[in-house]
Amino acid sequence: MRLLSLPFLALSFLSLAPSTPAQVVDLGQIEFANSGSEQAQEDFVRGVLLLHSFEYQDAREAFQSAQASDPEFALAYWGEALTHSHPLWNDEDLAASRAALARLAATPAERRAKAGTKREARYLSAVELLFGEGDRIERHRAYSDALAAMWSDDPTDLEAGAFYALSILGKSIGTRDERLYMQAAAVGLEVYRKDPDHPGALHYLIHSFDDPTHAPLGLPMARAYDQVAPAASHALHMPSHIYFALGLWEDSAAANENSVAAADARRLRKGLDLDARGWHAFWWLHYTYLQQGRIADASRLLKEMYRDAEAAGTKRTRYHLAVMRAAHLVEAEAWDGPAAALTVDLTDLSTSSVAADHFARGFAALRRGERTLATTILSTMRGASVWEGVVPEEGATLATCCAPPSAVSELLEGPGRMAAEIMARELEGAIRCADGELDEGLALLRSAAELEDRMGFDFGPPVVVKPAHELLGEELLARGEALEAAAEFQLSLDRAPQRALSLRGLAHALAAAGE
Repeated sequence: MRLLSLPFLALSFLSLAPSTPAQVVDLGQIEFANSGSEQAQEDFVRGVLLLHSFEYQDAREAFQSAQASDPEFALAYWGEALTHSHPLWNDEDLAASRAALARLAATPAERRAKAGTKREARYLSAVELLFGEGDRIERHRAYSDALAAMWSDDPTDLEAGAFYALSILGKSIGTRDERLYMQAAAVGLEVYRKDPDHPGALHYLIHSFDDPTHAPLGLPMARAYDQVAPAASHALHMPSHIYFALGLWEDSAAANENSVAAADARRLRKGLDLDARGWHAFWWLHYTYLQQGRIADASRLLKEMYRDAEAAGTKRTRYHLAVMRAAHLVEAEAWDGPAAALTVDLTDLSTSSVAADHFARGFAALRRGERTLATTILSTMRGASVWEGVVPEEGATLATCCAPPSAVSELLEGPGRMAAEIMARELEGAIRCADGELDEGLALLRSAAELEDRMGFDFGPPVVVKPAHELLGEELLARGEALEAAAEFQLSLDRAPQRALSLRGLAHALAAAGE
């Protein structure tokens, strides 16, 4: 584990209150002119810094502390409202955001009247749009437009620029809209050029660039962000978004080890429950170890995940257990090892995570020679009718999340449904190849690969737990079609640079072809 030994970074801010002393923290440095009292300053700016690093619970506590020091400080309520909106996590608590604003005053007009300056009134007006009437897509667009106007009117207000960049990413609503991502990058780069240590600019640029095509542009930000905000567990994890996209596994391991350790230390310090562990970084670390061939370390993490999921039983812990176990079966090729025997409660989990569990168990069964079990699992996947959302009468199916109640949910579940269909085609194709029906099996795998290409790139461990081009390459290689196999492995590596099984497959294919 790479240990962090960093000097504290000075935090500065401009206040309309008289003579506020500088504070020293390890979350970054910003300037945010505001009309809050001197007593509220440290907590307010700490809250903004925590917002930039997505440390939402701690940010909420900081803003509430600022409110206690200065109950009329409008921006402290603005900040608390934003802690309930997590645009890149496809999550918001609209009622909680509205309740935070309502504690300042009952109506938008009354709240704006409490703003100390016209600029602060504009910040309040922007969040009134975000948490006002209309559907989620409309609200996010209106909020982003309001921030765009603020940034255009005052390019020296780096906080407006940073939050504007984040709002552009938020307009994607769970999809990777490259046009929006590059728009966000353009704004983020303006802030970054003016302040290369701005934690928000660093964070949002990493998100903008975390695909294999653009990741080289994000590498300077990845190298800087964990140094700027070492107290934030999420900031320690974020560089691995770029490292994943470039296949820099040693760097990814260090980043996620530090993030997991920081989250655990915070949990113990604050006496929080198991859900407060850094499960996101924990999952990415597990996948990183698998890519490094550190199977014993990956097995240790999976065992720990199983233990805590059994103890907590929460949706968050069960989700991470499901995706980690699926990856472990596939990446470690642990067809009949301890991972295969684990039980995972899939109740209410996302379509893609349930599909990954089904695929991995079916694929492992097939590789163990248990064709009947593999076929039964495939029937369960096909019976889910993921495109129509039809729920079969019996058995655990993918349909637990396949009947979205709204247009936004439909948008969010679209990629999950597509991933489920890809994995069903993969499993059926693998079964047919194992049965000797090679032409039919390869046709299914090619159709799975074509569908996966249409999904676009998603950051992190692959949603399709066995990338389709990789599986197609393995089957072609087994058939003796080495050059075709090599081409498929290369396509897999284009989507997932330095992926271990695709590298192994490419090496074997080239050797078989005499190259």
